Amino acid sequence: MKQIAQNYKSGELKLIDVPAPRCRPGGVLVRTAFSAVSTGTEMMKFTEGRLSLLGKARARPDQVAKVVRSVRQQGLAATYQKVMNRLDSYTPLGYSLSGTVVEVGEGVGGFSVGQRVCCGGNQYATHAEYNWVPVNLCVPLPDSAALDQAAFTTIASIALQAMRQSEIRFGETACVIGLGLIGQIMVRLLRSAGVVVVGLDRLEARCRQAEAAGAAVCAVASDDAAAEFRARIDQLTAGNGVDCVFITAGSDDPDLASRSAALLRDRGRIVDIGKCTLNLPWSEFYDKELDVRFSRSYGPGRYDPLYEEGGIDYPIGHVRWTEKRNMEAIVALLADGRLDFSSLISETVPLEQATSAFERMSRGEVGLGMVFAYPDAAPRAMQMTYRPAVALRSGRVRLGVIGAGNYASSMLLPQLASNQRVDLVEVATNTGLSGATAVRKFGFARASTDAASVLGADDIDAVLIATRHASHADLATQALRAGKAVFVEKPLAIDTSSLDRLEQVIRETGNSRLMVGFNRRFSPLLQGMRAAFAPAGPQTLQYRVIAGPLEKSSWYLQAESEGSRFVGEGGHFIDVLCWWLGAEPVRVSASTAGKDVDNLVATFDFADGSVASLSYLTGGDPRVPKEALEISASTGFAAFDNFSGFEVWHAGQRTAKTARLDKGQRPMLDAFIAAVASGAAMPIALDSLLATTRATLAVQESAAAGMPIDLTAGAAEQGVAHASTA
Repeated sequence: MKQIAQNYKSGELKLIDVPAPRCRPGGVLVRTAFSAVSTGTEMMKFTEGRLSLLGKARARPDQVAKVVRSVRQQGLAATYQKVMNRLDSYTPLGYSLSGTVVEVGEGVGGFSVGQRVCCGGNQYATHAEYNWVPVNLCVPLPDSAALDQAAFTTIASIALQAMRQSEIRFGETACVIGLGLIGQIMVRLLRSAGVVVVGLDRLEARCRQAEAAGAAVCAVASDDAAAEFRARIDQLTAGNGVDCVFITAGSDDPDLASRSAALLRDRGRIVDIGKCTLNLPWSEFYDKELDVRFSRSYGPGRYDPLYEEGGIDYPIGHVRWTEKRNMEAIVALLADGRLDFSSLISETVPLEQATSAFERMSRGEVGLGMVFAYPDAAPRAMQMTYRPAVALRSGRVRLGVIGAGNYASSMLLPQLASNQRVDLVEVATNTGLSGATAVRKFGFARASTDAASVLGADDIDAVLIATRHASHADLATQALRAGKAVFVEKPLAIDTSSLDRLEQVIRETGNSRLMVGFNRRFSPLLQGMRAAFAPAGPQTLQYRVIAGPLEKSSWYLQAESEGSRFVGEGGHFIDVLCWWLGAEPVRVSASTAGKDVDNLVATFDFADGSVASLSYLTGGDPRVPKEALEISASTGFAAFDNFSGFEVWHAGQRTAKTARLDKGQRPMLDAFIAAVASGAAMPIALDSLLATTRATLAVQESAAAGMPIDLTAGAAEQGVAHASTA
């Protein structure tokens, strides 16, 4: 299928061929009929993409702050790789469309094949011939509503949410500042609700367009027109001023708030929708006791992954108007003719001309409401023709990859692409753009949007799994059944039942060619410290990890579906402890600090009397280096500082070394590929992988139960003689 995408690093905009998305549970697959262009949001993104790196940094200071924090904890090289990978990727455009359902996902009710719908979401309702859309971002469309007008439904929901935030009432007066696309829609919505509307804009044509839609008076925002405009407002409001000002423009004007205040009545309201600077003059806002409100996107549910991706609705008694219910309200107005967007559609452009349309838009040569039109029977399949499928070659590994997110694309795939023993055959991703990016950057022979394609391919010897955590065990199980060698980015499993099933498959098939991405034990610096340390007798280990807080939108916080944050990452550090001691723990006891189940301290007992303590901290100052490890024994002491250096004290002598931060990803992957190519044992023994995973799960079990967990009891109950790792 075809999709519009931009390379944010270069700014290049292309119409590219990508694999069509598969229909996943919890949503529907939609063939797009029309997609609307948001001239504000999309043009801002399009323009930012063409800026220099310095210009991008100035445009997004919030992202710069994240980069600075990452450098402090992860190091410059790792941060640079991640940032460049994210920039040098295809990103989608578009977030509002109409179309027809072609497939209904498992567990979805209320939709049927052939049904007309409108859809939203900047990752789901993109400018593409096909889109998979979660159920809470898709609304049925009656036959009486025109498809081209319905393409604006999501954009219109932004204006509707602002109306709800304003609490505007029938008969009141509102001023809309900024008569672009959102502003024009706002005028129409306000008029349909019986509100008197006035407006301001920089362009005369937009003012006249708003007046044609029902605004009482609109004026060009200038000092010359200010007095006349104010006089007209006084006539409409008996000299009191407007009840509410809606700011729908993106502006850095420092006087915007002051001018808005001058138009408002006593105890009036300002609702900010656009991205603008609001310098609030105290006296003007205090004297009138003005209320300033912000409106966030389409409505409640936006930016909540449980709502948007998980399909969990908010009870109507608690949240009357969610983003989906806002979309339904717009559709209802369109369907019965109370809302008409036909005058907003300035141009209907075939998808094939989309890139030139964006260029014209950047030069101001098009109107406000552009829609892209799609062919009635767009093909779903897409053949990647970058190079032919890979044939078997002696001593080489034909690799398939499932998942190509930021970590895989910045830390794993560059290493594999440069490995002369690897042929990158196929990559499977949820979105076609991710697959197309991986093909372009790393040289995969083909891309798909279905993991089954990789798992069932005869020309693939090994599979790397780098998807979200909940899918790891199931995908690894399928790959082992298919006879593949398997590399799973941690964790191996998020619960004991899925780990048990994985072990059962290993017993049944005899395929134990399994590796988990515990890269830290392969770090050259950590290995150097171990070689320099000569302990005698039991050891005491203290591992401190400042994981830090996550953004509220992070999928790592979806504990119910993806496992806890500690389960997802804790295996890394437990593996280091086990590798250092050359043994698996026999007992674990854990406690959490406060209510955060991931902010914990775990203590591990080993059979030789060694004791290890792991502090996994979700708080702390982000400037503190992420990881520190100290080891004490009767004959010496060793300290490791976040992969930047170590020191070892032994027999009165001090050994110290510093190095560039290297967490061992390359040597780990090289070792895996070498083992697969030669048929040698996997780099980490199977029993160690399983024991580390069980110990990780036991940490949270112990913390929840408030009691120690005997790890030897679980192993005895399993009674498993695992297949050889050779």
